[in-house]
Amino acid sequence: MIAKEIAATLVELPTLVRLAKELKLRPMSTHDCFATRVEATAERFAERTAVIFEGQTQTWGEFNEHANRYAAAFRALGLVRGDAVSVIMENRIELLSTIVALNKLGVTAALINTNLVGRPLIHCISITNSRMCIFGEERLDAIADVRSDDNLEGIENYLFVPDATLATCPNWARDLEEDAEGEDSGNPPETGQVTLGDIALYIFTSGTTGLPKASVVSNRRFLLGASMSAKGGLKCDENDCIYLCLPLYHATGLFLGAGASFCSGAGMFIRRKFSASNFLIEVREHGATCFIYIGELCRYLLNTPEREDDYRNPLGTMMGNGLRPDVWHAFKERFGIRRVAELYGSSEGNVGFINLLNKDCTVGMTSLPMALVKYDVDADEILRDNKGHCIKVPKGEPGLLLGKIAKNTEFEGYTSAEDTEKKILRNAFNKGDAWFNTGDLMKTVDVGFAMGLSHYQFVDRVGDTFRWKSENVSTNEVGEIINGHPQVAFCNVYGVELPRADGRAGMASMVLADDVEELDIDSFSAYVNEQLPAYARPVFLRIQRDMDTTGTFKMVKGDLRKEGYDLGQISDVIYVLKPRSSIYELLDSVFAATLQAGEAGY
Repeated sequence: MIAKEIAATLVELPTLVRLAKELKLRPMSTHDCFATRVEATAERFAERTAVIFEGQTQTWGEFNEHANRYAAAFRALGLVRGDAVSVIMENRIELLSTIVALNKLGVTAALINTNLVGRPLIHCISITNSRMCIFGEERLDAIADVRSDDNLEGIENYLFVPDATLATCPNWARDLEEDAEGEDSGNPPETGQVTLGDIALYIFTSGTTGLPKASVVSNRRFLLGASMSAKGGLKCDENDCIYLCLPLYHATGLFLGAGASFCSGAGMFIRRKFSASNFLIEVREHGATCFIYIGELCRYLLNTPEREDDYRNPLGTMMGNGLRPDVWHAFKERFGIRRVAELYGSSEGNVGFINLLNKDCTVGMTSLPMALVKYDVDADEILRDNKGHCIKVPKGEPGLLLGKIAKNTEFEGYTSAEDTEKKILRNAFNKGDAWFNTGDLMKTVDVGFAMGLSHYQFVDRVGDTFRWKSENVSTNEVGEIINGHPQVAFCNVYGVELPRADGRAGMASMVLADDVEELDIDSFSAYVNEQLPAYARPVFLRIQRDMDTTGTFKMVKGDLRKEGYDLGQISDVIYVLKPRSSIYELLDSVFAATLQAGEAGY
């Protein structure tokens, strides 16, 4: 058994060597970008399939030419290197063409969560100083509702991208397809001037609340992630097909999936949205060999009715994040997966891990400078020694992950300098040092023979953010919005665990205003539905008479998290927002039992 384990590890050595060369940092002034990779791939594999979507197929040659016509249309409208443009469009070929076309010109694409409407949508467009807004037909109503807002006066053009042609281009927008028709399909000369240091994308974090932050992604960071996926994680080439059903406005789907495809020539099968019932059907039909996942999708798939031949499919490799240990082995066995390249990282962070050695239940290793430090979860604070320094945890003990900020591990941060500074921990170990605070607990794990390389496992989110429905939910920002309801005096938002669900469900403990005897549940439900996207809405509400605080008036969450929605421990009124419902209702013992059994459908 040990010999087999050693052999399995050593077989990965060539991958490590190749990846080390690929990830060698180049100066930010180097001329390169992901659009350059698309052009090179189109030249090498012009007739091979690049992307399949809803019955449409484009070869690499066709895809590149489509992006070139878009780029020519953007140039004609006056967009130049250094500009920013907001993009809000569902997963489809035109979204990828738009992102690549903007990159060819050195224009930053601000990729907006397609679930956002109203105030959050206005905020995302305005904080990036976008000159224009490109939107899909499917988001016409959302854009129409906000475009006259004073904060969007600086938008010079709205560009409409047809979809199902159920709606026509409005008179206040331009039809991008019409503008691009007949334009030059040759590679634009501007692409050769784009550098690794140019900002390729703005990826929004905590996009589940009214105040998302735009994290800065340079071409170098994008290419590092894409290359790591293509060379080290998926190990894909032009003979592979990547199954992509994650939203491409997020880094996991775009960097690891589309990015790996751009760099390797692997084809993509893309879906607007994930469908558990269609997953294996499509994998088999299109010969998908690679799968970009998040743990929640794997849990959904594992909960579908099992068939004896589920393992008979072309999938062999998967890459993503959030695959929990209780799902890992069962998923691999049922669907015949040989390689799981689990990773850890964030769109704005300067530290990451990847499971290159194909070890089970680990996010792998890192070569980046980092530290795990002691953290008091209940008090929600970093522990320090008598000199005021952070304390590193012993091997195997959970600790808060910090990424050292240095010349080669810059923290590119957000468009907001204030938000950037909030994520930096200064003087952690020495005077003048600076570290990126990930907000995540990690620990080292024993994975057997690993050539002396430490491997790590994700433990949990801490502090003011938790994960739910594959999104980071900011408790502070959700709390601010809930406090805007006239019947709420103040509230305390936190995440609670649900059996057989990934992440934590939101729960808001609320103290009502002095003159309010009982919460108007219809009014409150309507308010939450209007102000927050579905995955940011608290699943549970707890009505309290008083709120516990610390001596510095910080709301205490430790006991509340532990009590959760347990009716046996709580005498307060608890409301629940059931799956696919828009109105909160009282939590009773029957549904509470369904929750505990993991059968509530979340």
